[in-house]
Amino acid sequence: MSQDLEQAEPTPTSDVRPGFHGELDEVRIGIAHLSAGVTELIPRATQVLLDADLEGADYVIQGDSVFDARSLELEEQCFNIIALQAPVASDLRLLVSSVKIVADVERSADLCVNICKAARRIYSHELDSNLRGMISKLGSQATRLFKEATEAYLQTDGPRAAAINDMDEYLDDLHRQFVQTIFESHAAGTIDLQVAVQLALVARFYERIGDHAVNVGERTRYIVSGWVPEQPYPESGSNFEEDPSPPDEEG
Repeated sequence: MSQDLEQAEPTPTSDVRPGFHGELDEVRIGIAHLSAGVTELIPRATQVLLDADLEGADYVIQGDSVFDARSLELEEQCFNIIALQAPVASDLRLLVSSVKIVADVERSADLCVNICKAARRIYSHELDSNLRGMISKLGSQATRLFKEATEAYLQTDGPRAAAINDMDEYLDDLHRQFVQTIFESHAAGTIDLQVAVQLALVARFYERIGDHAVNVGERTRYIVSGWVPEQPYPESGSNFEEDPSPPDEEG
């Protein structure tokens, strides 16, 4: 991923406004870096959950402020360019879509934090092999989706972005399988009700990460060709993304 970011070709520019198009490239690469960070965060959060790693959970939770701050910087950068440069056509599509993509990426980082908070709440509870296997699959597919979305945006690759929605169907299927596995484990007495509830929330967090990756892909298609989906984009700020459990002592 980092190699792709370094080798990314600058967006073709007009000789009339080289500075302006340089600013657009800076925004595009900055957002791709932020998204690549989430791509790395998803497997880290997954491993925290599987390993019951309290130290790792704290590291991810405390590090969320970095994603928040960088997201604000990128949004402000987009708004400043719009205000000062008055972009049109594809340039305006890029900037407007990039603001939305920043929100999708930031929300996905929040979801990784929520997975780590769930890991702390079920600490000391053993998970059976079926549950662990499903968690690994969810984490792997969510990572794959976000990686593809990031690279499609970075390369402004419309066909690659279009494939993300189909990839998300597999993640949705894994989500349904995981929920069924949670019911079965609870019925068998291998996990108690509170653990089952937390794992059901975790399943939803992974599904929402996939939804955000789909949003990035669809917004990338809009940047490339002006295409818009028949159905509205899922809300970036869904209630399911808010951590429903009581706040931790450290806030």
